[in-house]
Order: sequence, then C-alpha cells, then structure tokens
Amino acid sequence: MKINEPQNRLIGTPPKIGIRPTIDGRFHGVRESLEDTTMGMAQNVAAFLSENLRHANGLPVECVVADTCIGGVKEAAETAVKFAREGVGVSITVTPAWCYGSETMDMDPLIPKAVWGFNGTERPGAVYLAAVMAAHAQKGLPAFSIYGRDVQDIGDSNIPDDVQEKLLRFARAGLAVATMRGQSYLAMGGVSMGIAGSIVDQPFFEQYLGMRVETIDMTEFTRRIVEGIYDPDEYEKALAWVKENCPEGKDYNDEAHKRSREEQDADWEMSVKMALIGRDLMNGNPRLAELGFKEEANGHNAIAGGFQGQRQWTDAFANGDFMEAILTTSFDWNGIRQPYMVATENDALNGVSMLLGHLLTGSAQIFADVRTYWSPEAVKRVTGYELEGTAVNGILHLINSGPAALDGTGAQQKDGEPMMKPWWEITAEDAKACLEATTWHAGMTEYFRGGGWSTRFRTRGGMPMTMCRINLVKGLGPALQIAEGWSVDLPDEVHEVLDERTNPTWPTTWFVPRTDGTGPFRDVYTVMSNWGANHGAISYGHIGADLISLAAMLRIPVYMHNVPEENVFRPHAWAAFGAMEPQGADFRACANFGPLYG
Repeated sequence: MKINEPQNRLIGTPPKIGIRPTIDGRFHGVRESLEDTTMGMAQNVAAFLSENLRHANGLPVECVVADTCIGGVKEAAETAVKFAREGVGVSITVTPAWCYGSETMDMDPLIPKAVWGFNGTERPGAVYLAAVMAAHAQKGLPAFSIYGRDVQDIGDSNIPDDVQEKLLRFARAGLAVATMRGQSYLAMGGVSMGIAGSIVDQPFFEQYLGMRVETIDMTEFTRRIVEGIYDPDEYEKALAWVKENCPEGKDYNDEAHKRSREEQDADWEMSVKMALIGRDLMNGNPRLAELGFKEEANGHNAIAGGFQGQRQWTDAFANGDFMEAILTTSFDWNGIRQPYMVATENDALNGVSMLLGHLLTGSAQIFADVRTYWSPEAVKRVTGYELEGTAVNGILHLINSGPAALDGTGAQQKDGEPMMKPWWEITAEDAKACLEATTWHAGMTEYFRGGGWSTRFRTRGGMPMTMCRINLVKGLGPALQIAEGWSVDLPDEVHEVLDERTNPTWPTTWFVPRTDGTGPFRDVYTVMSNWGANHGAISYGHIGADLISLAAMLRIPVYMHNVPEENVFRPHAWAAFGAMEPQGADFRACANFGPLYG
C-alpha cells in the first residue's frame, strides 16, 4: 500500500510557533550581558519544538524566532509584524532575566500565549514571569506560565523535563486552536432523528472555534451521482479495491428484509461514489475541473464535517456507513493518508470532539454511541462470566450505529502492543491488519430501508484511550467532558452474547474509564450516568491533559474529567478565580474572559 507524503488539504499554510526572547532593555552593561543567553534560549526552544512536533496533517511544525531580543515596545511591535507576515498562530515568550512586562508582552488577543521564565539565581527570570503574568491577567490576555521546578545555572542550555512537558502540552493545544481558525465545518444534511448535536449551532463555531459552518442538502449527493460529478477512473479503482479488501460478513437480516445480490452490488457502487463525493465536498478535487466541473472542484475547505443520513437519506438510499468509515480511516485505495473527521448523523458536537483529538494526536478517531453500561452482575447473569482485571467493576459498550474508523480495530502495532498510530507512522502491514480485522455487513433494513454496508470489528484490549464530548447547555454555552481509560478484551463467547443483544453489524469497543470513587468517576456506572449525550469521540492515548489546556484556550469549561491534578495546565490567571477549587475556577474564568473569538 502506498504511503502518501504529508500535505496540507486546507487553504493557507499551517500555523507556526513564534518564539519571543525578551530582555532587560537597559544598555551599558545589562542588556549586552544577556543578549547571547536570551537568544540562545529562544533558539533552543525552537529547535526542541520543531524536533518533537508535527501538525495533524503530518507536516513538520515550523518555529519563527524574533529577529532581535525584545527589550521594549518597538521591538515587540517589530516582532508582531514579523509573526503576522510569517503566519504565526502560537506565541511563546522566553527569558532568563527581568524584563519590562507590559512593554515586552504579546498583545495579540487571538493568539494562545505562554511564557517560560528561567528558574535561575543570577538573574530574576521568575520575577519577570510573575510580573508579566500579572500584566496578562490585568489586560484580559490569559497566558500560560512555565517555570522549572529546579534552579539552573545561568549558562545551562538544557530544557528540564518538566519544562519540556509544559512546552509540548501548550504547543500541541495552541496549534490545534490556530489550525481550526478560519476553517469550515461542512454539514452534509440537517438534523438527524432529532439529535441535538446535529442542530448545528453556527455561533458556537464562530465564537469559540473561529470556524465557519457550510451547509448543503443531501440532494447534492444524488445530483453528483446522477450527473457523474466524480472521477470515473478513481471510482473504478476504488470499487476494485473494495472488492479485494472489504470482505462481506454474515447478513443478519431475516429473509423478509434481505436485499438481493443485485441490490447489494448496487449498494456497494453507490457507497463508493458517496465516499468520493463526500471527500470532494469537504476539500475539493482538481480532477473535477479537468472534467468540466469547475465550481464543484473547489470544495468547502472543511477541516471536519458530518453526514445526516438517517432518516431522509437512509429510507431511500444506501446508508453513509462506508463513506464515513473509510474517510475517517487513515488509508483507502489511494494509500495511507491523513484521516478525515466526519461525524455520523451530522453530530457536529461529536465531530468537533473528534477534531480536537485528531489535531492533538494526528491519529484517527472513533465515533461511537455510548450505548450500554454492563455491570459485573449483569454480565454474569447473561453469560455466566465474571469480569476480571481492568473490567472487574463493569464495562461500557461503545458501539456506533454505523461506521467507525478501521484504525479503531487496534490492529496496528508497535513493539507488539495494539495502538492507533499517528497516520504518518502507519505501515502497509498495519493497514492490511486493520482491513483483515474488519468485515462488512449488509445494513439492517429495519434501520436502513435503502440498504448499504456497515463495518464490524472488535477493538483490541489494552489500549489507553480518552473519550471526550462537547455539549451545549442553554445559559452556559459549551462544556467539555473527558474520561480517560482503557479498551478491554472479553472472551470471544462472552463478546458474542453481549454484542448480539444489540445490532451485531456495528463495530464494538469495550471501554473502562479510570475511576477513583468520587463524583462522576465514583464508578463505571456513574461515568455512563453523567455522560452528556448519546455519542462520544474516542482517541488513542491518555490525552485528557492536552484537552484541558486546549479547552481553556477556547474558554470552554471542563465539567467532568479524571486527569491527575498535577497534569492539569491552564492559564495562570485561572488561579485567581479560585485556586482552592480549580474546577469551579475554570467555569468562572471561561465566563469572565468569554469565547476566544467573541
């Protein structure tokens, strides 16, 4: 399988990180003694971030360092001009010494900011850090404070481990914020079955994410199918690939509801065309212009999207399951490539949650129903099996009413362990394993009267995972919930009994959140009971701390999480809203500063 080179599918260039070396502006001995050390500190940070970060599209992250150290407002203004010209979307100020806070600080209200004040005794970098944090708070420009735990010597160019962790956490979150700005969410259809998440709230996207919402009717799919607005050569290639790599599994429809072989073959053909069209709608396709469809070749510059499907589409046509599954997967007939973020049932809030996870990790995301809590007692009653290990206190059945990214099989491996890799690390063997772990089943026509094909797989256990979800609450606005945990394995016979009590044509992830006996994480049942909607977005790895930092940048409070306290990293000003009660402080700070884009 071809491994495609990273490319930017969106208009413009990926955001860069700007590094601002600030300095004591007093000449005649003070500034001169600090110039090399301060600029060296900035260059070290730039090299560290460039070496350790990639954008979600796989391209390396570029850092832009100010031309000079910043000792006053003139140099601050010159740096701001350079950053605007270079496309900087994230700002990190570094210094080993005292500087004039409000004269040297970054004043751009839309760029996420952090300041690293060097912990040394020769010069008071910590004093500047405290002073400029006060200035940021007073001026309503929240910034993240980075200060190493251990004292370093003034000439020490090493970046301590705790500083590295905060630099990376801030940068990952800041780049996610900057990447979303100016992009689109494409709603392909409207509200699906009355699901609140698919009532796409345009002010939320505009004010909190800096994005626009593009909307089309699902008849655009029928128009493009009827008029042949897709690449016919790629269609033939894709259909042949599907026949070779997407094995059909059992048809679970009873005889009265089964579709004929001819109908099923037609469903495959429509499903492949829908996948091509859905992709072209999101990001365009220059091939369409060659075919005479210049307007359609443009696409909608969508960084994420959703397909309504049920019921107006699926009552008449093949469902969108194949389209959603293959687009959200990190590979297709063209090879390994960046996954698309496409929400089932046009649940835009879950689509955004998927997008946040993808921007932080570069990996595909699982879209799933948070379907069932299985207590140990219920599992034993139904199957005779006693849950054990990680699952001893119960499990959550995450199962999508349709597709999920094939990466979610957990068939990708590193050092023998299952995982969902950043897409640029996936090998041809990984992709093959995911395909082999997946079967495709005729859609259950009780649900999908128009037919179609649905994915079925079981996520391998032992993977660290994070489930998250943004919900909208009248009077409050958006609020994020996070649950870190693990995928778990069940014996085959136990899985089959539990899985076939619902629709067995859908992919399953058995998930256990980490619990601590308190609040919404008192036990597994309580996590399920407090989940805010019927869907969740699941990412590989424990990324809750990164999500918390990202949410704070966007001014979205987190009302439920199980991230260890020592890993929570928010803007310094948040402590002023209640240092003794950080969760309440988060709500108060987000309300006070308001959405990032107003």
